[in-house]
Amino acid sequence: METNRFETTKTQGTTYMDAGLRKHMNNIYARMSGGVLITALVALVVGTNDTLLNLFLGGPQKYIVVFAPLAIIWFGFRPEKMKASQLMLAFYGVSVVYGISFAAIAAVATQDPTFAVSVAKAFFIASSMFAGLSIVGYTTKKDLSGMQTFLSMGIIGLVAFSVINIFFQNSMMSNLIAGAGILLFSGLTVWQTQDMKRMYSPNTPAELASRMAWAAALNLYISFIAMFQYILHFMNQR
Repeated sequence: METNRFETTKTQGTTYMDAGLRKHMNNIYARMSGGVLITALVALVVGTNDTLLNLFLGGPQKYIVVFAPLAIIWFGFRPEKMKASQLMLAFYGVSVVYGISFAAIAAVATQDPTFAVSVAKAFFIASSMFAGLSIVGYTTKKDLSGMQTFLSMGIIGLVAFSVINIFFQNSMMSNLIAGAGILLFSGLTVWQTQDMKRMYSPNTPAELASRMAWAAALNLYISFIAMFQYILHFMNQR
């Protein structure tokens, strides 16, 4: 028997669990993909509308848009306490706000074919990396739980340096942040995938399973978005 932070217990080695685990994982990836789709659609709508673009990103309010996802994640996303329906709203809220912040990318891409190609390539590379890393995390037999502390500390440092560089706009620091970000979120994707698999239990109540799925979907969504951003940073320098 095995327990996890949601206090569920699982029994390994049954066909029923394998089928249930496959359904659980597919559910998580479907939710994560839905968030990415919402982000892309919102970015396209806002990025092709000058009024909306100026409303959200045309002044100091752009910093509110930039930091809003962090605020929602830190203060408005509590899987241990919130209902699945509330987590769903918070997840889609993060997806929408990220879409608004990505509107600047969409605006440039619709006017510059070369940049649009870079965006498409970055998305393809990020998608391929994400799929490969998820497969590694799902299939590896090695216990990756020891990575959690290192990755968490690294990402906290990454966020701190990113905030500082918003004001300094140092290109060398931007490159270091992007490189470290790709490595950290790649490792996080592998660990998160294994953690999702380990936390599954066929005996978990539906409400709790849904809460776990929304939490996992958000984690994977953030990792994918981060990898896309950092890859695009390097693609845009070519």
